[in-house]
Amino acid sequence: MFRFRTMRTTTADNAIPGRPDPVAISGLHFVNDSKMTPPFPEGTASISFGMGCFWGAERIFWQVPGVITTAAGYQGGFTENPTYQEVCTGRTGHAETVLVVYDPDRVDVDILLKHFWEQHDPTQRDRQGNDVGTQYRSAIYWTTNAQHEAALASRSAYQRGLSDGGFGEIATQIASADEVGPFFYAEEYHQQYLAKNPGGYCNHGFCQVPYTAPVGNEPSV
Repeated sequence: MFRFRTMRTTTADNAIPGRPDPVAISGLHFVNDSKMTPPFPEGTASISFGMGCFWGAERIFWQVPGVITTAAGYQGGFTENPTYQEVCTGRTGHAETVLVVYDPDRVDVDILLKHFWEQHDPTQRDRQGNDVGTQYRSAIYWTTNAQHEAALASRSAYQRGLSDGGFGEIATQIASADEVGPFFYAEEYHQQYLAKNPGGYCNHGFCQVPYTAPVGNEPSV
């Protein structure tokens, strides 16, 4: 993978311009043949997670029962329809993210949040392990008020566990998908990469402390 080490602040004025046409992809999930692009089945919900390299992050979520489909992409920046090489320069403002479409009747968003918190280090700012840059930032981009409330409550709950374990402050960006902008699909070879390349690079795994779901009126700070 391209791993340029730049921490330059990107703004709308200095971001790479991008292009009007999206990257061409098949639209079919390599693992389960589901449809990766909208419209999605009625009654489903979507949320995006940034947790470092999207290869390993996507594999975590497509294995969760109740998840309908997943996709690797770019979100949270300024460049329209960016390429992978552009995102890796750090000059698009985007994070590598995973779109997760799920059935709320089969899996609660808190289960997705548990996998998110436990499978990366949310205390690292603009990096995961040796992958350094704003494109590797930890992020939750929610699409419903219920997801927003759950994300805030889960952050408070997990911070308590991290603090008890001697770890630092969570650096995760929690923002509305409407505010940060659209999810741009990554190139076809990134989609379900670790199913196509089982021995490929992955730096995800249990790396902090267990996540315990909030109880009652968990403070959202």
